[in-house]
Formats: sequence, structure tokens, C-alpha cells
Amino acid sequence: MKKNIKLNQVNSYRLKQEVLRNQALAKGVNLIAPETVFLSADTSFGKNVTVEPYVVFGPNVKVGDNSCIKSFSHIEGTKIEKNVLVGPYARLRKGTVLKNNSKIGNFVETKKSKIDKNSKVNHLSYIGDASIGKNSNIGAGTITCNYDGFKKYKTTISDNVFIGSNSSLVAPVNVNKDSVVGAGSVITKNVKKKTLALTRTAQLEIKNYKRKK
Repeated sequence: MKKNIKLNQVNSYRLKQEVLRNQALAKGVNLIAPETVFLSADTSFGKNVTVEPYVVFGPNVKVGDNSCIKSFSHIEGTKIEKNVLVGPYARLRKGTVLKNNSKIGNFVETKKSKIDKNSKVNHLSYIGDASIGKNSNIGAGTITCNYDGFKKYKTTISDNVFIGSNSSLVAPVNVNKDSVVGAGSVITKNVKKKTLALTRTAQLEIKNYKRKK
């Protein structure tokens, strides 16, 4: 009896997905492989949207015109505006807002964060409880350290900021306009506008070093 109930639930889900996919296709959404895309009843698409294979849309997702969701991305509670590129392998969690012409690349996770116009988070980064301004670039491996074990704190990155790869931004912290954070830095204090922030120790080299056998 339980097996039949479970089978009926699976069949019902499959039928529901087929209906949602057909509705999206009828609205002009370009689903590259419809059978691999999973939608929610409230998933909303604009015009000329492309969705590549193996994408999951959780509740409360809106995708704007001319945007592309690349393969193996998982999206929920997110507003995506126009001309936005997401993925592949992106995870967008509740409270994410992607403004026009922004980009979220591969293996990037966002949560309760706004990425403004023309800004990019391209590779291997976690952006949580953050606000990123316009025309900013977030380097590979950047982490917003938003949780101290008790509370969540906010990171604010202003316009025209460049964050070097493998940087940790320890919230609460502000990175002001037109500034640069050098690769490999751990930023614990606010960065003033038009400045370069670095937190690196000097490189140490030992001459004629012999490895132990």
C-alpha cells in the first residue's frame, strides 16, 4: 500500500513538472533539455530567457529578460533582472538580487545579497549577507566571513571595487569606492575609497634548502 502511495506521488510530481515545463516553453523560454529542468509553480520568466540542462528552480524565483541560467545551478528566493548570466554550478539562496548585466559564475554561492549592475562574481566564492555596488569585480575564492558562531554580519562593497583572488572579508566591514583589495588578503577593517588594502606577510626563502628523504 505504501509503495503504491509513493509511486502515485512520484507520478503526480512528474506530471506537474511536465505541465510547468510546457507552460514555460509556451511563453518562449528556451529550455535546452526540458526534461532535466525542475520548476516551481511560481517560477517567473521574462522574454528571451535561456535555461541550460540540469537546473533546479525553488520557490520565489524571477528571471528577467535576456538572461541565461547555465547548467547545474540551483536557485531559490532570488530576483534576477535583465541580461544576467548565472552559472554553471551556481547556488543562489533566499534573498539574492542580481541587477542588470551582473554575472554569477561557476561554484559561487550567494545568500541575502545584492549584486548591482555590471558587477561580477566569477569563480569559487561565497557572498553572504552582502551588498556589492556597480562595476565591481570579485576575484576567485573570495569569502565574506559573515558568521561568528552567534550572529550574522554584513559586508558592503561599493562601486568600482576590485577584490583580489583568495581574499577573506571579515564582517562587519565596508570596502569603499574605487578601492582594491590585494589577492590573498584578510580584511578586518574598513577600506577607504581609492586605496589599496593588503594584508600579506613578507615572503621567506631559505637558500640551498634540502628536503628530507
